[in-house]
Amino acid sequence: MPVAIEKLGRDAIAGKGWFGAHKWLILRRISQLSILALFMVGPVAGVWILKGNLSSSLLAETVPMTDPLLFLQMIAAGHLGFARDAIIGAALVLAFYLLVGGRVYCAWVCPVNIVADAAHWLRRRLAIRGSARIGRDARFWMLGLVLVLALVTGTLAFELVNPVSMLHRGLIFGMGFAWTIILGVFLFDLFVMKHGWCGHLCPVGAFYGLIGAASLVRVRADNRAACDDCMECYEVCPEPQVIPPALKGEHRRGGKAHAAILSGACTNCARCIDICPHDVFNFGLRFPARSAGRRQPLLQGTARHGA
Repeated sequence: MPVAIEKLGRDAIAGKGWFGAHKWLILRRISQLSILALFMVGPVAGVWILKGNLSSSLLAETVPMTDPLLFLQMIAAGHLGFARDAIIGAALVLAFYLLVGGRVYCAWVCPVNIVADAAHWLRRRLAIRGSARIGRDARFWMLGLVLVLALVTGTLAFELVNPVSMLHRGLIFGMGFAWTIILGVFLFDLFVMKHGWCGHLCPVGAFYGLIGAASLVRVRADNRAACDDCMECYEVCPEPQVIPPALKGEHRRGGKAHAAILSGACTNCARCIDICPHDVFNFGLRFPARSAGRRQPLLQGTARHGA
């Protein structure tokens, strides 16, 4: 049963204070807005810290960064005369997200996330419960379609309508038609489908999810023995299907229940960490330290849930 909006986060605020219950959300917004500011300070003030956009940019006019999905589209489109900077940039970005989690991009960098979160917040406020049914695997079909379009047309066709690229370029150089696309995402998430674009359709999220499946930094449920089944973490999580394996001890390694959320779909947004009054969740590594102090919560959780 959905958590009533007036009760959502109340216990966390009572136990940790307002900032403690919103710490990671605030840090995410600072991250998203700071990255935008670093791009915008160039055209506005002539200080080029980040030159370009989220698809392809140059840090301090020295370090190249290229979206790996854009790079794959270029390969599919037959644009094989890559500049060295494009190859290096794609490799650097890929290595970074393999370390910290692919869909960290979705929660901590992508400006469309702010739009989607706003739609979800308003959807809860308006008590809109109905939702279209589209499987979350649809985003992988969308990813395949993006690459097929590039292959068939010989162009970066998706980039013409990619909400991420359009919003980012629009904020820097002027929105124009981008407003239509972004408004469409907002209205779709608000009235048609909960977490519709980011959670079910976005091929960019699908790509970074594939990367994130192997990443080192994870959200963990080491203190799951303290869980009281309030379901608030499920309510705020944009990918709630990733929670049960860690919370209920369904993941196993070496005969022991594993507390890390291993799904690549997890965005590492940390809303579950914020919202939980019992500190069930925390950030950690894919493979926890082999110490009794670190493993004790895992063993307690296993006993409680009968895993």
